[in-house]
Amino acid sequence: MQDHLKGLLITSLGVLCLVPDSLFVRLIEAEALAIAFWRGLVAGLLIALFVVARLGPRAFGEVLRGGWHSYAYILLFGISAPGFVLAISLTSVANVVFILASMPVFAAIFSRIALGEVITARMVWTMLGVFGGLAILILGSKDNEVTSLAGDLVALGVSACFAAALTTVRAARARSMLPAVPIALAGTALVIALFVDVMAPFAAFWPLLLAHGAFIAVASGLMVLGPRYLGSAEVSLLILLETVLAPLLVWAVVGEDPGIWALVGGGVVIAVLLASNLMVLRRLRRVAV
Repeated sequence: MQDHLKGLLITSLGVLCLVPDSLFVRLIEAEALAIAFWRGLVAGLLIALFVVARLGPRAFGEVLRGGWHSYAYILLFGISAPGFVLAISLTSVANVVFILASMPVFAAIFSRIALGEVITARMVWTMLGVFGGLAILILGSKDNEVTSLAGDLVALGVSACFAAALTTVRAARARSMLPAVPIALAGTALVIALFVDVMAPFAAFWPLLLAHGAFIAVASGLMVLGPRYLGSAEVSLLILLETVLAPLLVWAVVGEDPGIWALVGGGVVIAVLLASNLMVLRRLRRVAV
């Protein structure tokens, strides 16, 4: 029981540290890729220090010797990180976080393809409900000046990419992929620096840029530690908090109205995922009893 409470507290704190992520992107008046550079570099360096302190410097070499699983994860995670910032710059925060909530659905599809896992009846209706909600959200983007179809499609690509990255982690579950996270973040930052003037926004926004990366680093560390003491259904439910709170925070601070279509479509997505995860949690508790 004590470990379970510890897991709830650590994971909840990690989720709360993720909530301001999109707000930082809104507050920093700079090119999206420049923001992605500092977000990735600062977070990557801080997470690297955490890895060295916890696992030792050899952990980086071990993950790089992990074969195609490691390289696929680094590539997919590296694409997802700047993709999130780009999506936020193109469409509303609400649209992005509601679309990213579809990650478990993509993960189930990729797990079926790559790992041969069975898609249950519960997952089938979850997929139908989530994609129905996303259809409402995306079709309504044309009626809101802060949303765009291009941004929605980028967010959908990020959701699929990150789900694919999680599938590679499950395929190589004997090896910790935590050391691959700073490699992906810092590596992507270095690639961005070749094409974008990343120093231009630093003078004016350095406190926000450093804080942004620090929040991501802390959230990543806590989200690695906390779920060790929880079931996947409980973790999924806690992550839904970020989906709800992030657009509300941006709405409160900068007045970004998500629009009725985003609220309706996002509400459908959250309700379907909430019901699906509660069913899993209830079944697991019944089995335990």
